[in-house]
Amino acid sequence: MSETIAVLVPCYNEAMTIGKVVDDFRETLPEATIYVYDNNSSDETASVARAHGAVVRFEPRQGKGNVVRQMLRDIDADYYLMVDGDDTYPADAARSLLEPLFNGSADHVVGDRLSNGSYGEENKRAFHGLGNELVRRLIKILYGFEFSDVMTGYRAFTRAFAKTLPVLSPGFEIETELSIHAVDKRWRIAQVPIDYRDRPAGSESKLNTFSDGAKVLRMICSLFKDYKPLGFFSGLALVFFVAGLCVGVPVVLEFTATGLVPRLPSAIVAVALCGLAVLLFICGLILDTEVKAARRSWELDVLRVLSEERGGAPTAGEAR
Repeated sequence: MSETIAVLVPCYNEAMTIGKVVDDFRETLPEATIYVYDNNSSDETASVARAHGAVVRFEPRQGKGNVVRQMLRDIDADYYLMVDGDDTYPADAARSLLEPLFNGSADHVVGDRLSNGSYGEENKRAFHGLGNELVRRLIKILYGFEFSDVMTGYRAFTRAFAKTLPVLSPGFEIETELSIHAVDKRWRIAQVPIDYRDRPAGSESKLNTFSDGAKVLRMICSLFKDYKPLGFFSGLALVFFVAGLCVGVPVVLEFTATGLVPRLPSAIVAVALCGLAVLLFICGLILDTEVKAARRSWELDVLRVLSEERGGAPTAGEAR
């Protein structure tokens, strides 16, 4: 292969597992460069990773999203494979994730832990499966695409996908952001079933089920507003319009019957609610025009990156 592969491993206090992760991926992908980004670990994550042959760098801004953002800024490669440093994802599935990129059938590949049932059997943390299912259903409703596994940290993507990805989330919302971006920008998506294994004894998850779950839900709402403003503001407009009708219809009926408007405050509230609904709908129309203009600009950015690839992009080893 003449193409370069970068294995991206964001880490925070993974000294117990990172050595095995690096060794496994070096064996499976000997042609790849393995990058471990230490995110303020208080243990020996960095020194262990370096001793096992990884390229180690440091990211002081706390949060997985911040780490991934910096990785994509720093590292240049033809293909990227992102994996957690907790040894829960099998390195022997790496080529299966990269194959759809190699043959040109996908731009973003998701390592699906759920379809074969391995996640349900191995994961011992309460509510994680329920949270994943909720996010899957929301994305299906809002974007019309059904992911088998949204929250997986095992993914592969092309250089064009990586270099045109605006990472906005600072933390564990990054997986949801990657999924929604891939759907919204109409990238070709492949889903590859993988075997999942739970963390080894003594290794602790940094994910907080409820607080991080709330952040993920906020991220979905925020991206829906940003990517599909007409749908978002039309929904809000409908809510206020219905509320206006509920308040105003009795007033109209009473006026029709008696010719009087004894409940003037109700009439004012009804007019205000319906007027707000109209304003929200107009905002949606205006922002939808802006989003379409931004999408055209983004498409040109993708063409520029693809043109650079054809002209010869720097390799992963030359990136720094």
